[in-house]
Amino acid sequence: MRIAAAALIALAFTACTKEGNLKLGGEEVIETRWRMITTDQDRERLRNWRKAWVEALPKARAADAAAIAAEGALFEHDQALGRAMPPAGDYKCRAFKLGGQREGMRDFTAYPWFNCRIGREGEMPTFVKLDGSQRPTGKIYAETDARVIFLGALELGDETIALDYGRDVKRDLAGYIERVGTTRWRLVLPWPTFESQLDVIELVPA
Repeated sequence: MRIAAAALIALAFTACTKEGNLKLGGEEVIETRWRMITTDQDRERLRNWRKAWVEALPKARAADAAAIAAEGALFEHDQALGRAMPPAGDYKCRAFKLGGQREGMRDFTAYPWFNCRIGREGEMPTFVKLDGSQRPTGKIYAETDARVIFLGALELGDETIALDYGRDVKRDLAGYIERVGTTRWRLVLPWPTFESQLDVIELVPA
């Protein structure tokens, strides 16, 4: 029993770095400070992530069942592998919008591939969509080995400076990143302000 307990303690320490940060997939990610800075609106979004899937996915499947089926694990809401934190580097990414917020809005929209990057801002891992007319950008926080949290804002059109999270509730984004394949990740944004009930951004190495 003592040996087993010692092994568990050792394992816990190997997963931690200075100041309680975590190593997820070889990347150092800041511990769960996201809970201290999220707005009430975004705590609600993150708390109800499953409800967003349950409401949006059937609508998207009714609109284009073949497209949903073709993406496999990308649209399976309980699909999450370990090592959720994508390694730093350049990625190809494409966005999908599921479930129209109001009657008359499209229930499934698929966008072409764009360029994204997992980088760092000081000690913080970051996600940035580099092109396109709607560009999420923000910071990544530790949660579990199977999920990390994204808090950011939406950069639009020809803007060149992204808003900081918390400056404009209409632009704020809150979601999570999961790994759903060997080198395939998704950023899930439940209840975005505009258009859809759920946004899913696929990431694969460029």
